[in-house]
Amino acid sequence: MLQISGVEFQENENWQLGDVEKTIIQQMQKDPVLYSYYSEYELLFELKVRENIIESAKEMNNGEAAFTNFANAKCNPRFWHLTRAGGFLLRNDVRPSDAIVDIYRNSSLYAFECATSIPIIYYHAVLHSIGSKLFNSLFQNLYLYSWHTDTDLGIHTFYSDNFLPGDVLYVNNPGFDRKKPQYRGVNAVLLHDDTLFGHGFSIVTTEEMIKILNEKREEDSQQSAYLTQLVTRPNFNYLYRVTSWYTNNGNNKM
Repeated sequence: MLQISGVEFQENENWQLGDVEKTIIQQMQKDPVLYSYYSEYELLFELKVRENIIESAKEMNNGEAAFTNFANAKCNPRFWHLTRAGGFLLRNDVRPSDAIVDIYRNSSLYAFECATSIPIIYYHAVLHSIGSKLFNSLFQNLYLYSWHTDTDLGIHTFYSDNFLPGDVLYVNNPGFDRKKPQYRGVNAVLLHDDTLFGHGFSIVTTEEMIKILNEKREEDSQQSAYLTQLVTRPNFNYLYRVTSWYTNNGNNKM
C-alpha cells in the first residue's frame, strides 16, 4: 500500500517515470506493507536513489574489481589508505566523490568482499542522485569496510517477506567451506527484473546464486544455501531530509 500525506497514492500525470521507477511503485502498491510519505518529493527521491542503486550494481558487475576476503583487499592508494582490517579509508587530500568514482573508473585496482561492495554501491548511487558538491559536503570521512560499520547513510537491516527493487537481500550458506569464509553468504542487490547482483557472483537468479554457494560448501554439508528474510536499506527519509536542508539553506544545489 502506498500513501502520500495520508492519502492513497495517485500518480501525477506530469511525472516522467522510467520503467524501473514504475516497477517500484507497482510493487509498493500491491505489497501489504504500508509505504507512507509526507510529500511526493520524498517518494520521488527514494525512487531515484533506488533506481541508481540498481544502476550502480549493474555498473559494478561490468567492472573489473576482484572478489576476495578482507585479508586480501586492495585499493587505489591515490585515493584510499588500506587498513589492516581490509577497509578503505579516504585520504585527506582527495574529494569523497572522486574517490568513489575511482572505484568504478579504475576498478581493476580494487579487490573487496561482498559486504564492502554494498556501501560502495550505496555511495555511488547517492552521488549520482544528489550531485558531487552536496555529496562532498555530507560524506567527508568515508571508510569502506562493511555496511555494518557505516553510519552516514543510516543503513538498517530488518526482517521482511516483502522486497523492493534496490533492496539488498542476504543469501546464507550455513555449510560454507571454512577455508573460504567469503562464501558464507552473499549480500545481493535486488534488480527490477527479480535477478540479484552480488559482488563476485555476477547478475543471476536466486536459484542460480544458491547453486553457486552450494558448490562452496564443506564436502559433508547437507544444508543448502537459502534466501533469508533479511532486508537492508539506506534510510531514504533521512537522506531526503538532510539533502533538502542543505539545498534549502543555500549551501548546495542539487
